[in-house]
Amino acid sequence: MTASFLQFTEEKLGQAEKTELDAHFENLLARADSTKNWTEKILRQTEVLLQPNPSARVEEFLYEKLDRKVPSRVTNGELLAQYMTEAANDFGPGTPYGKTLIKVGETQRHLGAAERDFIHSASINFLTPLRNFLEGDWRTISKERRILQNRRLDLDACKARLKKAKAAEAKAACEGDAVPDFQETRPRNYILSASASALWSDEVEKAEHELRLAQTEFDRQAEVTRLLLEGISSTHVNHLRCLHEFVESQTNYYAQCYQYMLDLQKQLGSSKGEIFSGTFVGNAESTSPPPAATSPPAVAAATLPAVPTIPVVPTIVGVPNTVAESVLNPNEVKPPASGTRKARVLYDYEAADSSELALLADEMITVYSLPGMDPDWLIGERGNQKGKVPVTYLELLS
Repeated sequence: MTASFLQFTEEKLGQAEKTELDAHFENLLARADSTKNWTEKILRQTEVLLQPNPSARVEEFLYEKLDRKVPSRVTNGELLAQYMTEAANDFGPGTPYGKTLIKVGETQRHLGAAERDFIHSASINFLTPLRNFLEGDWRTISKERRILQNRRLDLDACKARLKKAKAAEAKAACEGDAVPDFQETRPRNYILSASASALWSDEVEKAEHELRLAQTEFDRQAEVTRLLLEGISSTHVNHLRCLHEFVESQTNYYAQCYQYMLDLQKQLGSSKGEIFSGTFVGNAESTSPPPAATSPPAVAAATLPAVPTIPVVPTIVGVPNTVAESVLNPNEVKPPASGTRKARVLYDYEAADSSELALLADEMITVYSLPGMDPDWLIGERGNQKGKVPVTYLELLS
């Protein structure tokens, strides 16, 4: 160990030669180091993606180190759903606001459950294999590389010892039988009993024997390390499969979220008229129109050329309202002379009743606004078909 430490120190100081590994072996080492470094970074960032809360990540890490089950944690979506449901019960589940809170809360609960399933799937199919590589295979590789490093230091120390012994032997042969001073390292009676040349011959023979043993140990350890490093290719194949599974689970998660939100949007779109109508009936004494929902689509609808506004009279139970009825029945109205536009349908839409027009994604329709309409809706025409369509499902074209 002392010789190895001396060899290591002299190498660092540039005073000793070092056995170089072949180029293929060096490439394997560089590839292994790169795999380890990038696997650590991908693993840590994926953990941040799945659990953005640093405190929660630390808690999960401690539970894993203690070999204990991580406690079940409510997702943000599920917690929001709980708050919305409790608020709806407080405001009244039969009120328009309460009904909408319940619908949105139910969707948030589905989103939270989908997030939980995605995190669980990603943890098993992606994080666990990466972590197993770092804590298993890589630790084995690191251990064998350290042993190889020690074997190489021993080998180079033996080479240096043999080189010095041969140099001393050659010098002694030139000086004849002159006896060098070995009082520092050998007993005096041994030095006096033999010639210097014979002594150095024994040193050379001993050094050559130690060198052969060190070379054998080094070659054996180099082969073991090489096999482990070549196994990195199998690790890449395994991680590639895990990566595909991660992408698939993430795709399913976002597809679920999109479908949940699309369904919620349809529910809110179809019930918006009922909610505002109910608000009017409950406030028949008021002459102000219902408040329009503020949203980006409403701004888009406002860009349509304006049509002369007809005052909207609230519907009172038992009292006919010709103007309101004509506005709410799009099949009986004609498009304005100007103000129609083309629109591309973004998503499929299923009509909630006969007054609405069912839509198919990517089709082109003609749209226009009627006096007194909710700004989130337009009248859409496709051939002989006509009906109300939600602005959120359209891309208005110039």
